[in-house]
Amino acid sequence: MSRPWSPSPALKASAALHAGAAIGTVAAPSLWPWAVGALVANHAVITVAGLLPRTTLLGANMTRLPTAAKARREVALTIDDGPDPDVTPRVLDLLDAAQAKATFFCIGWRAREHPELCREIVARGHRVENHGDAHSNLFSLFGPGRMRADIAAAQATLSDITGQAPLFFRPTAGLRNPFLDPVLASLDLQLAAWTRRPYDTRDGRPEQVLQRLTRGLGPGDILLMHDGHAALAPDGRPVLLSTLPVLLETLRAQGLRPVTLQQSLT
Repeated sequence: MSRPWSPSPALKASAALHAGAAIGTVAAPSLWPWAVGALVANHAVITVAGLLPRTTLLGANMTRLPTAAKARREVALTIDDGPDPDVTPRVLDLLDAAQAKATFFCIGWRAREHPELCREIVARGHRVENHGDAHSNLFSLFGPGRMRADIAAAQATLSDITGQAPLFFRPTAGLRNPFLDPVLASLDLQLAAWTRRPYDTRDGRPEQVLQRLTRGLGPGDILLMHDGHAALAPDGRPVLLSTLPVLLETLRAQGLRPVTLQQSLT
């Protein structure tokens, strides 16, 4: 399945600039330094945009839940980099105890190593979404062919294991380039970022991680956390296990309902 793709206004402007620079250089060769300068500046803007996980300059990007979900006081817990055989089962138990639902962005190769965990995530009423197959730190440097192959491999793996085709994709660290938007359209996937990021792969201090997740917390927020690659708290446990119970209690106290990204669209 695929959907029609149309470049974002920023990408249309970039294409127009390239065309104008080429035509201008042919018409007035002496202006080539200006044309080159404009193209360099344009490429710098596009590159910086790829380093901003929440921007929509390179295409559609879900950074908050829809208006209807916000009105229902829903939030989305999104948990990346699993499944992890040690952490994920304990996360599922904590979610069950709070009657909360979450979205797990799973890595393809990890899912193939632990397919039973992906099936358990779905069996408990959560969603498994696409976090790429290799989870390469160089993902944002991939060309369109390699990018599509990586995402499609994870899509096939996760669909086969869970019986549900992922609807959303999140790149490694949220970093991307202009090729991603048309690739996602060809695979009928939606890019999903976040509202709040706790940096819990680098910071194992539960108080600081929790503060980043809850400061100004409100309906419609998308929270990013990690069951894989999680930093360790002072007690030696992955920091997610120290912060999630308090976070879930905070959500309950504020009347916020954790749902999956898919549920927020209904």
